[in-house]
Amino acid sequence: MPVLTDIAASTLQARSLEREDLFPIREVCRLTGINPVTLRAWERRYGLLQPTRTESGHRLYSMADIEKVRSILGWIERGVAVSKVGKILAKAEPLQALANIIPDELVLADYAQWQQQVQAAVSGFDEVLLEQIYGQIFSSYPLAVVFQDILMPLWQQLLLRHDGFGQTSEWLFLDGFLRSRVLQRMQLMRVMQPRRVIVCALGDQARELEVLVTALYLSHVDSAIQFLSIGQPFDELTLVCERVKPQAPVLVSNHAPAPDFPRRLNRLALSLDCQLFLAGDASDLAQECLAESSIGCLGSEGVVMRQRLKQFLAGNLDT
Repeated sequence: MPVLTDIAASTLQARSLEREDLFPIREVCRLTGINPVTLRAWERRYGLLQPTRTESGHRLYSMADIEKVRSILGWIERGVAVSKVGKILAKAEPLQALANIIPDELVLADYAQWQQQVQAAVSGFDEVLLEQIYGQIFSSYPLAVVFQDILMPLWQQLLLRHDGFGQTSEWLFLDGFLRSRVLQRMQLMRVMQPRRVIVCALGDQARELEVLVTALYLSHVDSAIQFLSIGQPFDELTLVCERVKPQAPVLVSNHAPAPDFPRRLNRLALSLDCQLFLAGDASDLAQECLAESSIGCLGSEGVVMRQRLKQFLAGNLDT
């Protein structure tokens, strides 16, 4: 016999679903003109949608999901490949979340103001002030926005112009500060589990901070993250995986793929007992040449790569 609290909980849940206005897949297809096969493919293959599931496994879509379908269709009509749409949507989501509060241009202006404050603290080599600003940014935005839209673009700007007098010191100061703070966050978020996700640079194709930030994005996945130091020999990754027995290794590369890139990665993938993943700019650039392989491309955007890895590991996304 159900107790009162169980009845109350189920009633609240039913009311919550009513308020949320969830729609079955046939209704979504009627409203958007898309067919069910394509809709399911967008979910499984590209991770573009994450509908709610009933106890019997039927998909239910919110109004936000329907708007996302319409947005996807709009990008496809403009000639964007469906495999690239996830990256565009991920960049737009932080702005869309604030769209009802402030216009997009003011959000971008706010990013720029934070970057100016960080730049001023870096120019003065003032770690105390930089720590204060760093904390304030995190109190204003989620992790992915903090690094993807504010800190990493500034870090990249300083890297590109660090040949002038004093600019190398400024970049090193910011780089060292961010590396230490990312490591701190990873330690705080780390969940020790038997199966781990290994994250490392693909040769010299990513800097340490870029790999650490990638690991930080993925640390939201329900598996402990193990970061391998820069300089990890590519040919010894099989040995590392044999001993660690990870759930998945993730290679990070921000360079354009070389001609032998697919062959090297496929050879490594065949030597592993787990699935191999690629993250970073190279992941977006190499999607077509790796399309027929078992290698999963996670993309270069924090929200997207975390979502894709979680779905890959759950078996809900095709490579």
